[in-house]
Amino acid sequence: MTRRGYENAGYRRLFDGDGLTVGLGLPLTGVRESTPAVEAEVRLAKRAESLGFDGLWARDVPTFWPRFGDAGGAFDTWPLLSHLAAHTDDIALGTSSVVLSLRHPIHVAKSAATVDRFSDGRLVMGIASGDRDPEYPAFGVDPDERGERFRERVAAVRAIWREEFPEIEGSWGRLDGELDVLPKPTTETLPLLPTGNARQSDEWIADHGDGWLFYHLPESTLESYLERWREQTTDKPFAIAVRVAFAEDPTAEPEPLHLGYRAGVEWFREYFHRLESYGLDHVIVGLEADDPQAAMETFASTVLQEL
Repeated sequence: MTRRGYENAGYRRLFDGDGLTVGLGLPLTGVRESTPAVEAEVRLAKRAESLGFDGLWARDVPTFWPRFGDAGGAFDTWPLLSHLAAHTDDIALGTSSVVLSLRHPIHVAKSAATVDRFSDGRLVMGIASGDRDPEYPAFGVDPDERGERFRERVAAVRAIWREEFPEIEGSWGRLDGELDVLPKPTTETLPLLPTGNARQSDEWIADHGDGWLFYHLPESTLESYLERWREQTTDKPFAIAVRVAFAEDPTAEPEPLHLGYRAGVEWFREYFHRLESYGLDHVIVGLEADDPQAAMETFASTVLQEL
């Protein structure tokens, strides 16, 4: 099966090799319940690229729900990635993940293609059906319809990217061949990685996605998911997100955190080696640290260089 979007530069950066690649989740400053300093985010993004990280992943969180405790970095996904594109050279730029069920496909297609053009083809898109309950009434969306809305928006953005003056319709509206949407991306289509189950079957994700992006999973569960995925497709990547906090003691054993661990660098070195041995393709690391740059440099010198 041919990888759609394979010529995309960001996709190649993340998935062309045989080993595990590592990206960082934004905000790099760790500021999640307010608005981070733009200058600090850019400085850390440039440092991440120089250290050899393979991707920078921006959240798509349209509203701040204090009960959820995460504003996702506050900034809108598309201007943020465009700004980072202007200050970096080769690192992949990802979304983790665009909530398609709440978005109009014309806006998504146009914004994503714009970022892809500005970054010389470095955009890779995680896409999701959403999980913040109050956002659905805020957008006038029935949450029970999110699975269907997700599927039809995948079809719509693909058609908008691939076709000139496309003819397609759905609950979002209709393009009848009189209008085109510009720009087109640098490749026939942008890589789309459904996130979690996105209210779809494994078969649907394997057929319509260019890979599968998942949340942190215990190792035994991850192995079973990878086995399931390889039964569906042998050439599409699997990626997860992991929260990482370094303990002061480099030999400290892991303590569970939400979607990750606090542990010593020695344990994390072995953990990422195990992830690589399972056949995992990419990890989005969410660093938790008082000094984000020092944590990035520690990760790069003790873990990244060993992969």
